[in-house]
Amino acid sequence: MDIVSNPSNHDLPHRLADFATLSEALDYAATGATGFDFYDSKGRLKEAMPYSELRRRARSVARKLLGAGLSRGDRIAAVAETDPEFAVLFFACQYAGLVPVALPISLNLGGHAAYVEQLRRLLVGSRPALALAPTELMPFLEEAAEGLPGLAPRSFGDLEASPEADVEPRATEPEEVAYLQFTSGSTRFPRGVVITESMVMSNLRGIVRQGLAVRRGDRCVSWLPFYHDMGLVGCLLGPVVSQLTVDYLRTRDFAVRPVQWLKLISRNRGTIAFGPPIAYQLCDQRLRADDIAELDLSSWRIAGVGAEMIRLAPLERFANSLKSARFDPRAFLPCYGLAESSLAVAFSPVDGGVLAERVDADALSDEGVAVPAGPDAREVREVVNCGQVLPEHEVVIRDEAGASLGYRRTGRVMVRGPSVMSGYFDDPESTKEVLAEDGWLETGDLGYLTEEGLFVTGRSKDLIIINGRNIWPQDLEYLAEQQQQVRIGDASAFGVSDPDGMENAVLVVQCRISEVAERAQLVSQIQSSIYASFGVHCLVDLVPPRTLPKTSSGKLSRDAARRGFLERVVWDEPLAVAKVAGKA
Repeated sequence: MDIVSNPSNHDLPHRLADFATLSEALDYAATGATGFDFYDSKGRLKEAMPYSELRRRARSVARKLLGAGLSRGDRIAAVAETDPEFAVLFFACQYAGLVPVALPISLNLGGHAAYVEQLRRLLVGSRPALALAPTELMPFLEEAAEGLPGLAPRSFGDLEASPEADVEPRATEPEEVAYLQFTSGSTRFPRGVVITESMVMSNLRGIVRQGLAVRRGDRCVSWLPFYHDMGLVGCLLGPVVSQLTVDYLRTRDFAVRPVQWLKLISRNRGTIAFGPPIAYQLCDQRLRADDIAELDLSSWRIAGVGAEMIRLAPLERFANSLKSARFDPRAFLPCYGLAESSLAVAFSPVDGGVLAERVDADALSDEGVAVPAGPDAREVREVVNCGQVLPEHEVVIRDEAGASLGYRRTGRVMVRGPSVMSGYFDDPESTKEVLAEDGWLETGDLGYLTEEGLFVTGRSKDLIIINGRNIWPQDLEYLAEQQQQVRIGDASAFGVSDPDGMENAVLVVQCRISEVAERAQLVSQIQSSIYASFGVHCLVDLVPPRTLPKTSSGKLSRDAARRGFLERVVWDEPLAVAKVAGKA
């Protein structure tokens, strides 16, 4: 019997996130005909789950969770594959007053040990009362949980097969915690963002009303992972609170066949689909003439772009490649956000496309002023407008002393509003570093404001963002230090942009080895370890002992190490391939 997909339209009065909680939103959506559709790697519909079925299964699993002896507010860690089981579990937690914690999927073949270690650190960091995974991923979770007291992992199937307790679940209330979102994917220093129901509902209202201007009949198409804030909030919760149908591909399937994303948009007349800039670049690289001939992307009215620095050129190439497929470049919707603000902070105008300024690069870097580039400018930089801040939220640009800066002055991007987190879970020290008592959140980004909106120019923190993934430099340094030839404190990690504007991870490692083959082997070992953990290539620069720069307090200075690297690097190919000349 053929599976019938969920329709895009419904007969309900259209409500845009005017609910107090996520469970209330699902209660309403369940009275209509829309829902979630899940597809395989070849674009075949595997399961269609109307919101009515999602609600029924979620409430049933809520009773089963409560029957397992869990207490209100307990955390439930779950490996978040893009499948129906995680969606059911997430909303079961909402109905039962429990707190879901999305654990990542490993996208890297050969990274078994690194993935298990990552899961273990996230389990230790979140202290769940229960840990769950799809059946095929249970061996990883069981290995990660080994030796952790009181934690016996279960599969989703095992949970759903268990008996229901004779109890009426009491849903999470507006000021209670809705979920924990691990922001960095860190293997060594996980940070769990605490988000309440009222915080995420505030953000969702801004997203579906002002950000996307959601319409009746809109349909989403997503491959974004449920453990990422854009995938979870934007593409799982957003459709529920606005009663939209979503077509899902697994993230791993998108990575192998990215054009399948475009084919689903074309076939199902998708209107809303988001991705980081690298997603559009990957699609453009894989497109063939016969693919383009099959596509009709005229329905795609919002092609969201976010999660990392936005560059104009790759998006222009994507639009040009798909001009004959009727893709409208005005559909591009640059936006800005971070998990610490639930998801979104600012959106550019709907139907406005990518709006970018050409500014004088010297004035921007040397004077901290965004001056429109004149004909005599020695170097020009294009900076994309991320748009206006969401209602009830504020953005301010501050200098290092904390003073507010005027228009076109670059500084630290700060945000305040009802979507901002209450803090990092069980980590008051990290919370204090970024969240002031008056509610202002240090985003870690640099940028400037104009009357037209927010322009993000870079990072003020050490965080490295590659392909939409946050990577803490401490994690790369830690992996380098696991090599016998590298001592603690002999590695410094940071991000740099190559001439094509792509962000790259760099590790400068102090090393006493002089033999060429041994040095090459060490570089290979470090790169393999990093790729297994994060799925990114890292440029490893071996330097002599006692050459890494330090601060006045004796700590390694990543900023100074970065400047030294850039002084001696020679880029000889466009895609993050470099040679380093001379010594540090």
